[in-house]
Amino acid sequence: MSGCKNSEIEQNTIIDNGKIELGFNISTGALEHFKNYNHSYNFLDSENNSESLWKIDLFQPSGIKTIDMRAASNFHFLKRDTNTLVLIWDHFKEIKNRNFKVTATIKLKDDMPLSSWKIAVEGIKDVQVSKVVFPIISGIKDIGDENLAVPYWMGEKMKNPRTHLSKIEGKEKKYEWQYPGRMSMQCLALYNKGKKFGLYASCNDSLAYRKDFSLTLDSLNNLTYKVSNYPSLDMKSDIYSPKYEAIIGSFEGDWISVATLYREWGSKQKWAFESRFKNGLTPKSLEKTALWEWNRGKSNNVLVPAQELEKQLKLPVKVFWHWWHGCSYDDGFPEYLPPREGKQSFVTAMTSAQKDGVEAIVYMNQMQWGTETESWKNENAQAYAVKDINGKMNTHLYNIFTNKSLTTMCLGTQFWKDKYTSLCDSVVNTYHTNGVYMDQACFSFLCYDKTHGHPIGGGNYWLKNFAKLTQQIRLTFPKNKDVFLAGEGVSEAWLPYLDAFLTLQVSMERYAGDNGWEPIPFFQAVYHPYAITYGNYSSLVVPPYDELWPKKYAPKKPLELLDAKFNKQFLMEQARSFVWGFQPTISNYHGFLSNQRKQEIGYLLKLSKVRNNGLKYLLHGNFERSPEMDIPNEELSMSRVSIYAGKTGNTVSSFKKSYPLIYYGTWKSDDNQIGIAMASISDDPYHVDFNIDSKDYGLWPSGKINIIDANGKTFLTAYDKGKIHIDFTLESRQICIIEITN
Repeated sequence: MSGCKNSEIEQNTIIDNGKIELGFNISTGALEHFKNYNHSYNFLDSENNSESLWKIDLFQPSGIKTIDMRAASNFHFLKRDTNTLVLIWDHFKEIKNRNFKVTATIKLKDDMPLSSWKIAVEGIKDVQVSKVVFPIISGIKDIGDENLAVPYWMGEKMKNPRTHLSKIEGKEKKYEWQYPGRMSMQCLALYNKGKKFGLYASCNDSLAYRKDFSLTLDSLNNLTYKVSNYPSLDMKSDIYSPKYEAIIGSFEGDWISVATLYREWGSKQKWAFESRFKNGLTPKSLEKTALWEWNRGKSNNVLVPAQELEKQLKLPVKVFWHWWHGCSYDDGFPEYLPPREGKQSFVTAMTSAQKDGVEAIVYMNQMQWGTETESWKNENAQAYAVKDINGKMNTHLYNIFTNKSLTTMCLGTQFWKDKYTSLCDSVVNTYHTNGVYMDQACFSFLCYDKTHGHPIGGGNYWLKNFAKLTQQIRLTFPKNKDVFLAGEGVSEAWLPYLDAFLTLQVSMERYAGDNGWEPIPFFQAVYHPYAITYGNYSSLVVPPYDELWPKKYAPKKPLELLDAKFNKQFLMEQARSFVWGFQPTISNYHGFLSNQRKQEIGYLLKLSKVRNNGLKYLLHGNFERSPEMDIPNEELSMSRVSIYAGKTGNTVSSFKKSYPLIYYGTWKSDDNQIGIAMASISDDPYHVDFNIDSKDYGLWPSGKINIIDANGKTFLTAYDKGKIHIDFTLESRQICIIEITN
């Protein structure tokens, strides 16, 4: 039995495909071992292997009741073949319906170290099931030299995740991610960095049903992985079985290997085929954007500086415009109109900017309503808000200055879709903007309000209604003008509906500090050719303060320069975005920075020009694993700042941490050429010296190597017989693309 001890054989039933082996207890169905053959490694702690494979939350008048496999009086299994096992639990004494039964089907892939997990809960007509947690993989041992990679928005990686989990206050030491939402793809990886192997977990849900993924640390320092699935409470069917499977397996490599594995599946899904960018539906002016300016306030503080940037750069500049609206930010939504500077001033400024080639999208949160606004009462908005299972609204206090709350509106209601569409219609057609930034776009919620007309609780109605909303909005857009929709975060499920995605983790230290996570271009590694990403908190001044907030909290020196010791942080954030394929962005730009932070602004402008000369790679290219280089590090001073001015005036704190001084990312173009983007933030030159085998990238055995910079393309050398040797000096703060072509 594939190397199992006799006692294990007696207690377990095994499925085995020569890549991995799963063993289940014959009396309970518990997963007791999970073996990787290549490394002869059991991922599970043999001392902690009796946990239930599933848990079910039942909604009862008295509250939620949770059952697991121990509630079943009977368990049996069927082994269909060497790769497939069916586990069945029935005869639940605590459930009146005698037909209530839970069936789990686990099947190994024929030629891969992966398994699929499917659950069915039958006999639920008289039982309201609010949540099905499956699979539950408990007792996951420390793999050693451990890294956790999760597609939280763009993507994050953590070293020694158990150490960080153990520091969480409270009884439960848990990380949890919602999909579709802040978890942009349905996968995660836990791996040994040195030995380059690990545990892979995902779902193959092509319809984007709402679910949660989690990792929990127990008292024995073992991890438990769970997927929480949400049925609809108003289902007429007598069975709940998700329309997707969970995938559990092992893999060789690191997070890039996982991205490649997931891309094989994700690129074949509907959202990839219907991607607006991939299908040429995004405006060409958006694709040609060389630089974004993210400013706040009236037009003279937003559009005028952008026009100055456009003149310096001599390439297209887009504006991402907050605080243009008549209401106070983060409490007065959706009373955006008229603009705070008045209609005529706003329209005149927009017309002037567009004549200079500067286009602007304006901020409008696509799901929040201020509970203390007049419109909240007058339009009976509460009736159309998201409700939880107990009928409570999802109300949150974002604004610490006014202490006024926002409440989440339900996209499943036609009322809210009509309300938001009318606002988009006005800002584009009456106020002449180039589109809308839909804040909190790539989120989803469970709503239990029976009057809204959508399935109650779980399902995929949120995304379906977002699709209807954007379709409805676009019907109002003029046909002869470039107009587009952008949204917060990234998500595979939103690829068919948004033109651009705001991705801010390139500057996550600025808002999260040193919290153990570091950004990785996980989403770009999978979906870069399907999505335009932009965004950066990268700023050279202290955060702004909304003039409509209470005067007593306003900073005495608004938009004061940040200490020059943080300048390299600015460069690092820009370098990351460049090599990871983003459209560059600067936050809080003002004309005085071109003189007082001349070197940093010069770096940004040069970076934008280099990127513009390499769009076949950095806009359209596929992410590839980069060749290894020995990169110098330096301890940098990092600012952690509030997104806005702080209530006490102390908005800036700092820490020091070691970071690379050279950033690079490798991209493959549609015509089978390679571009290696490189950005130095070092004060010293760096000797670039590495070798590539052309076969590793599917290149021709002979060709040439060029250097693309702000001035264009320069021949460096040629290569032959498949041996590519790159050898040149990257000067201090130089930005370029190494092009390997036929």
